[in-house]
Amino acid sequence: MKNLTILLFLISVGLHAQSKKIDKLINNIEPKVIEWRRDFHQHPELSNREFKTAEKIAKHLKSLGLEVQTNVAHTGVVGILKGGKPGAVVALRADIDALPVTERTPVPFASKVKSTYNGIETGVMHACGHDSHIAILMGTAEVLAKIKNEIKGTVKFIFQPAEEGAPKGERGGAELMVEEGVLKNPDVDVIFGLHISAITNVGTITYKPAGIMAAAQSFTIKVKGKQAHGSRPWEGIDPIVVSAQIINGLQTIISRDTELTKEAAVITVGLIRGGVRSNIIPEEVEMIGTIRTLDYDMQKKLNKEIKRRVPAIAEAFGAKATIEIDKGYPITYNDVNLVNTMLPSLQKVAGENNVKLINAVTGAEDFSFYQKEIPGFYFFLGGKPVNVSLEDTASHHTPDFFIDESGFKLGVEAFVNLTLDYLNTKKN
Repeated sequence: MKNLTILLFLISVGLHAQSKKIDKLINNIEPKVIEWRRDFHQHPELSNREFKTAEKIAKHLKSLGLEVQTNVAHTGVVGILKGGKPGAVVALRADIDALPVTERTPVPFASKVKSTYNGIETGVMHACGHDSHIAILMGTAEVLAKIKNEIKGTVKFIFQPAEEGAPKGERGGAELMVEEGVLKNPDVDVIFGLHISAITNVGTITYKPAGIMAAAQSFTIKVKGKQAHGSRPWEGIDPIVVSAQIINGLQTIISRDTELTKEAAVITVGLIRGGVRSNIIPEEVEMIGTIRTLDYDMQKKLNKEIKRRVPAIAEAFGAKATIEIDKGYPITYNDVNLVNTMLPSLQKVAGENNVKLINAVTGAEDFSFYQKEIPGFYFFLGGKPVNVSLEDTASHHTPDFFIDESGFKLGVEAFVNLTLDYLNTKKN
């Protein structure tokens, strides 16, 4: 009994010493994480075009002595860290693409990059925080590489392109990475991912077991009418007016035909274009939008009703309409057992009161493609300054999107501790 007591004491001392060492490494890496994030923020790249971003990531991972794979799913980068002891395999993922948004924030490292998206000239901005995800994962890789010999198992660092969706006519993102074997050789046991949140206080982590984010589909509607002079609309069939009726019809599918007390659902038209000048009624109008659902039966019902209603509304006005709906992203589904097992790790680094259960959100994430293959845990990292009210906070995908960088350290702590705690407790 005395020997067992001594052994447990020595183990406790060893764990405490390792914890202090890790805390010091994370404190030291914080300034670099902020510096990396600002660099990526100032030089954003759109989906499947993250060439320079990928180069910077690969260079860093190689400097740490990791096995590095590049050009995965076009521009993705994967780093493999083999620990000093055998064990399980954990994957950590960060998305790396930016958005077609023109930045309006006053920060000195604001993006000035311009590009073209869907035929429209636009600015390019990390308006969803993927720049912070990259920097946090790079920092995590550096911390874990410095204690490589103490790690029981293997860590895969997945830097994924095109989370926001590949350009039209291309494939990309998590689905393609899975197809190209990112979860194989070595086979990954579990995967963790985080997303910075501009509407959640810095220093907090929010989570939900099971479905945390919605399935997302995009759709394209084309309405064909009859061109006419703008002063004589009775001689034509106005596809703009018909499109307005279709948009209203789509919204009544949600407000009158969807059981919203069961789960949330959204249909949004995000782009509408047609015509060239004020006095010409165009022949055709195109609309692009998104469908968000948290229940697959509801998704089937919405798809069926949209395909029925859109052509019918157009026909009622003498026009014709076609509708195409893609398969989109699955529901982001957190493995319940994994969440319950790893929740103490998040509570340890953030404090129990700062780790909060939330309802599902109608945003979507292609992290869900990894979760279809293996257990995964996806959570939100607070990034809103505590002295800014929620009403004054810009949401994601907007020109004024802003993140408090003081929360990045907690992101690194979360990834490091989730990884080590899982590997240390996993029995092989």
